[in-house]
Amino acid sequence: MNFIYVYVYIISIEKVEVVIVEIDESNDFELQILEEALNSDYKKVSVRLREGEYQYELSRTIAIFQLQLCFPNVKDLIKKMYGEEKISDIQLIRKIQTILKKMEKSGVVLILSKNKPWELQRYALSSFKFLDSDKNQILFATDEQIRQTKEKLKSILATQKKAKGHKSAIKMKLFVLALTIFLAYIAIVWNLLQSSVNPIIFVISLLIAALSSVVFGKILAESDKI
Repeated sequence: MNFIYVYVYIISIEKVEVVIVEIDESNDFELQILEEALNSDYKKVSVRLREGEYQYELSRTIAIFQLQLCFPNVKDLIKKMYGEEKISDIQLIRKIQTILKKMEKSGVVLILSKNKPWELQRYALSSFKFLDSDKNQILFATDEQIRQTKEKLKSILATQKKAKGHKSAIKMKLFVLALTIFLAYIAIVWNLLQSSVNPIIFVISLLIAALSSVVFGKILAESDKI
């Protein structure tokens, strides 16, 4: 019975670690895309980007979202470009998705993996500066907009780094406490198996296990709120 009690805590530690790693990897990838687009020079692409045409207007709309540090899905783009009443137009949605797929092949757009299977795919620009197939230099953000977005991103990266350090400290505390609980119960079982039970060892070990369990539970509850 005691073994099961310790085993549950060990599973809890692994669960916390898996969730943290999953979230960090996702954020790191998306932040990397933002960084690369902001730092990119003119990128040569095999598509014409002419104002008024789908490729240009979609790129410009994605840029608006991306400068706000977020990635739009196809309905976000349609709502921004044509109004909310058009987001239920299945034919328009499929047409835009087809164009975006071609833009991905030409190097203008990146299609991001879905966070959840039922979500729509999101899109990002690979750069804010392009040299299109007609050799025209195309800008989807001013130097000032790029500078301001870099400052926002820098702040987010600093916050994320601080949060990672805090999460690592929490995981270490949980590991130490779980190990303490495990060793305390080992000491109790060993003491009970002896021909003469030492009450001092029994009481101290039980007290350590109980106190460590309480502290473990509090830290675990607080970590779920982060």
